[in-house]
Amino acid sequence: MLIYEGTKYDFKMDMDLDKIPHLLEEKLYERMHIHTSKKEVTSWKNSLQYMYKVLNDPTIPDTCGVAIEYNIPKTNKRVDFIMSGYNHDGKASAIIIELKQWERVETVFNREDLINTEVMTALGKGVHRVVHPCYQAWSYVQHMNDYIEEVGKKDIQLYPCAYLHNYDLKKEQNIINPIYNTCIEKSPLFTQGEIPRLREFIKKHLKQGDRKEVLFLIENGRIRPSKSLQDCISSMLDGNQEFTMLDTQKVVYEEILYMAKLCQKDKKKRVMIAKGGSGTGKSVIAVNAMVNLLKEDMFGQYITKNAAPRNVYIDRLAGKMKKNKIKSLFAAPDKFYQQQPNDYDFLIVDEAHRLREKSGMFQKGENQIQELISSSLFTVFFIDPYQRVHFRDFGSISEFQKQAQLQNAEVIQYELHSQFRCNGSDGYLAWIRNMLQLEETANFNFKDISFDFRVIDDPNELRAMICEKNDESGKARILAGYCWEWEKAGRSDPNHDDIVIGDFKMSWNLDAGDPYAISQGSVHQVGCIHTTQGLEFDYVGVIIGEDLRYENNELVTDYRQRAKTDSSVKGLKKLYRENPEKAKHIERHRLY
Repeated sequence: MLIYEGTKYDFKMDMDLDKIPHLLEEKLYERMHIHTSKKEVTSWKNSLQYMYKVLNDPTIPDTCGVAIEYNIPKTNKRVDFIMSGYNHDGKASAIIIELKQWERVETVFNREDLINTEVMTALGKGVHRVVHPCYQAWSYVQHMNDYIEEVGKKDIQLYPCAYLHNYDLKKEQNIINPIYNTCIEKSPLFTQGEIPRLREFIKKHLKQGDRKEVLFLIENGRIRPSKSLQDCISSMLDGNQEFTMLDTQKVVYEEILYMAKLCQKDKKKRVMIAKGGSGTGKSVIAVNAMVNLLKEDMFGQYITKNAAPRNVYIDRLAGKMKKNKIKSLFAAPDKFYQQQPNDYDFLIVDEAHRLREKSGMFQKGENQIQELISSSLFTVFFIDPYQRVHFRDFGSISEFQKQAQLQNAEVIQYELHSQFRCNGSDGYLAWIRNMLQLEETANFNFKDISFDFRVIDDPNELRAMICEKNDESGKARILAGYCWEWEKAGRSDPNHDDIVIGDFKMSWNLDAGDPYAISQGSVHQVGCIHTTQGLEFDYVGVIIGEDLRYENNELVTDYRQRAKTDSSVKGLKKLYRENPEKAKHIERHRLY
């Protein structure tokens, strides 16, 4: 979606009349329902003045296209500035320019990849870790190549670059540290005093104007996975045993493919609800279905609120490919209030019990479930009612049915039984539910259940056991709930001990940027039971805090023993005063 478009001549005239910031503010709200902050309006005024200077060159054709704030399809990413035309070979071309007002950055050494792509810089009220602007521009080009059909069909050449007009290399050179050479080679960097150099870059790739023709192709191109992306994802699951399906998993998977194709044929909206307990392979089905529907030339995404499984699946599926190639296939549910009806062919929502009524810190939108169903012709919800975590977790089968009915969508329901992770035994989960007094089941003892289940009194002994098991497979971890204060100053410091029990000390929920489930050193940290939901381990040691205890033959949950920094119980205290029975039910069935 182009928020502002015109020719170079139009851009210069509008800048002379000071019209563009107002036009951008007006169009952003009209087309995307986004309110613009004063800070963003100021940044437009500053950065666009520099682009005005750059284009003040008669040898850059007045008929070149200019676009500002291009919203990349199916994302919340916006390209700052695009110029279009034809290159010296007569091919349709566009230059993608990322504009920054930064004056200082700190280098970030990525422990995971050889290519370093992140920096630290001042944003808002603090210093934040963000991607290098050259990588950012390059990633936009990759996404446009992968998903805008006309870019491939018309062989549109896309050239990324970044322009940091306030960054003075004479004062600081962190932005061009050699660790960023790969980024800068792919996407050139221009800084303060380099207007002539940026002009030459533009003239190198745009010889003739196009009167916005290329912008029209980009704006109106069909959104579909490109052939190159389809070729990549075709190999993602080959030989990957972690994503092999068994039993009823295969049945549900085949039904998803059938229903998605049927929706494409008759254009009727459908919703599938797949209920399954822990270990029933919901995520295995979800990832397989997403990959194969993309191969069928449909456009969609894998959605989950929890970032941890998204990052792990990206890592494990990418293999030797660049992670950025498939990263856009995995998304959070927070952006869909901005989407138009049936923008997607399919959406596969994993851990759907974690959906919220409203999105994000500022409670945007009306209802995430309604928004997901509206945005897609076919929506699949995978749900485990016993794995709600937050007080405001909203996803339920009844809510899915209600929202589907309101949108005249056909509803299909399945229940998964066979236990992929849990040794093929439904009995284990039935015993867990019975033991936690969530429901009475026939499995009230451990008879005929072949699991290594132990109660350990000493956390040091537990740590030693988990480390020993991890040496065997690399897939053993320690987890704990939110019962110890998570001090902000120590969240990224592996030497900061959050959990202290006698002489036992470990850091909890370390904010290190790497996926906890697969990072090599994470066995020496305690993970969070919330953020590891949906991930795979061979052995798990759980440290149970005082919020869960056994008294007088009854399991007691006590939210008052949770850490003060735990946002998942916000609102529960008030509900206990107003409706104690409802609060108790929510605490038992939603938080545990």
